[in-house]
Amino acid sequence: MAAILDRVFPLPLPKPDGGSTVVLARDGTPLRAFADSDGVWRYPVTVDSVSPLYLTALMGYEDRWFYRHPGVNPYALARGLAGGLLHGHIVSGGSTLTMQVARIIEPIPHTFGGKFIQILRALQLEAHLSKRQILELYLNHAPFGGPIQGVDAASWAYLGKPAAQLSRAEAALLAVLPQAPSRLRPDRHPDAARVARDKVLARLRDEGIWTAAQVRAARIEPVVARSLRAPLSAALLAERLHREQPRARRITTTIDANLQRAAEDRVSDYLPRLPRHTTAALLVVDNATHEARVYLGTSDFADPDRHGYVDMVQAPRSPGSTLKPFLYGLALDDGLITSESLLVDAPQDFDGYQPGNFDEAFSGPVGVAEALQRSLNVPAVDVLDRVGPNRFVARLAAGGVDLGLPAGAKPNLSIILGGAATTLENLVGAYSAFADRGVAAAPRYTRQQPLQARRLLSPGAAWIIRDILAHNPADVEGAPLAGAVNRHAAVAWKTGTSYGYRDAWAIGVTDQFTIGVWIGRPDGTPSPGQYGAVTALPLLFRIADMLPARGAAVRFAQPASVRSQVICWPLGSAQADTDPTQCRQRRTAWVLDGVVPPTFAERGLDAWSAGLLSLRVDGKGRRLSATCRGQGEHVERIARWPALASPWLDADDRAASDLPPLAPGCPADSLDDGEPIRIAGIANGTRLRRAPNSSEPLRVTLRALGASGTVQWLLDGRLQGTTQDTHSILLQLGQPGGHTITALSARGAWSSLRVDVAAP
Repeated sequence: MAAILDRVFPLPLPKPDGGSTVVLARDGTPLRAFADSDGVWRYPVTVDSVSPLYLTALMGYEDRWFYRHPGVNPYALARGLAGGLLHGHIVSGGSTLTMQVARIIEPIPHTFGGKFIQILRALQLEAHLSKRQILELYLNHAPFGGPIQGVDAASWAYLGKPAAQLSRAEAALLAVLPQAPSRLRPDRHPDAARVARDKVLARLRDEGIWTAAQVRAARIEPVVARSLRAPLSAALLAERLHREQPRARRITTTIDANLQRAAEDRVSDYLPRLPRHTTAALLVVDNATHEARVYLGTSDFADPDRHGYVDMVQAPRSPGSTLKPFLYGLALDDGLITSESLLVDAPQDFDGYQPGNFDEAFSGPVGVAEALQRSLNVPAVDVLDRVGPNRFVARLAAGGVDLGLPAGAKPNLSIILGGAATTLENLVGAYSAFADRGVAAAPRYTRQQPLQARRLLSPGAAWIIRDILAHNPADVEGAPLAGAVNRHAAVAWKTGTSYGYRDAWAIGVTDQFTIGVWIGRPDGTPSPGQYGAVTALPLLFRIADMLPARGAAVRFAQPASVRSQVICWPLGSAQADTDPTQCRQRRTAWVLDGVVPPTFAERGLDAWSAGLLSLRVDGKGRRLSATCRGQGEHVERIARWPALASPWLDADDRAASDLPPLAPGCPADSLDDGEPIRIAGIANGTRLRRAPNSSEPLRVTLRALGASGTVQWLLDGRLQGTTQDTHSILLQLGQPGGHTITALSARGAWSSLRVDVAAP
């Protein structure tokens, strides 16, 4: 008969893969709980993960004979029935823990008939389950007030700690709470909860389970409970992992709970300085394991105005200039550059693509390190043009950085300035290569997630690029003072800003961590004036300052493939291999694999030949063209600067690069085609003053005489416009003081003059 009843009325056991889900930090701290379909919060636990003090209090108060009875305690049951007959209703149910579990898994009325059903279910539980399994049903499903079920959820909700760390007083409180969870909730009724707790403590003392001294110490503790609320830290990461593992009830992440809370606080404090609707995302990865320690997909998960529900760690965005370190690293590996190779920051035309700099100014001749530290655009496009956009994109993809391009688009030169899309997650994974000998790895969010490591750069190239980024002399908010003793002084950082001020980036690498910050509007609306160096970088330094340092620095040592060597400008050759007369400027460079490449050949210039030029000259130093002969004829070698750098050179460097004049009677050669053009419309050294009572700014009309083709016009190094041949341009001179006007031909010819604008 029992077997038939067992089959007709099977146990209504909870589904093992059903119910709520809790996402935990690496130390077990709940980050976010996902209620089940009934709105219940429940954190799965086992007997081994609960404090022995709680188990002692529970057994001692509720069911001392739990491990000895068959599900029903006849003595306790008889006492309860006698009380019920005496009072006409059930006063003390005499329920064992097994009987309480029977009522937990199935609604049973508090009547004599209900008690009979409860007894049968308890016997059925004992027949099917072990004592451990029954106890774990109680530990996970006992009611603790409101939507809280299970001792671990209650411990975190009321006490802010796991059930494994309960004190005696806390254990006694949670042991009695399921008896009347609404009436004894410590967050609402602390006095009633204290009385009930002390009753448990007294019984445990009277039964000799805990000593009188232990109970006296426990009773001193006040009943203090937090306001009942679900945990909500790293909310978007928790949502992501829950979506990826919908059947998992307990997901343990790699997040450091203390660092996560501290980072969330710092971002919240930083938020008021940002425009309305702007949000921030943050990702911090441990370089040793590539495990994420901090993950903020949004600055305020609960703020719909900031689109707090959008995870900006995963959102594809324009990376701005953040890809430049990988371009220069690849060029180092290809033997195209050293850390101080000469590049030219001047207006250039790349088959119709004419990039400018963020500040609209140009600097002329610069080294690779300066070009990267200042994030100059034209030198980067020049290097990408020589590396090749297709190859650059392929190398990034091989290293784990996939770039999103518009439908049907092919890689082009704009990629290096943000003309593609990637994610904060990808960038942080890629930048970790600068701390791991050139090996990049995707961030890991759980210990079970496999390590996906790929070589992005050689160890030598990664070391050189990190050294350049770590010694950026820029005066930026939050950076360590020069010469200051600061454990974060070696942060290697790079910023980026996308077109239209839609994205502000800052990525940093320390010995222990790689940090990524993104700031912007998730809907892509521009935020004028908000760019990487002033918006994202100060927050990065605040985060870097709070991160712990683990003992001695672990930055990988300078590889044997890297050595320091003095090179010469303009040729780019090693000083030891260069005639002193041709070494106009000396630079100490990091050289990879002993390769010292020459300065890039100029593109598209038929009127100027950069590099080492060999000329036949006569005894008076005059140039001899092809069919000319002269007395005292010999060969003279001249180190020439790139033509587009000429306007920024000092007089001595220009003079050393000038061509000797042609000897009388010699026919002209093509070298004369690069002679300077002349600016007409105003004389050098002119002093200008605005007309009296006029609010209009000064304007001058200029032409480049002798020019052919495109002419770029610069005012104090900033591009103002272009003209064709000798057509005129109208330039506006705004601020009082001295100004330099430069006309620069695409063929390398140029002219410059100074004017002075008087104060009104």
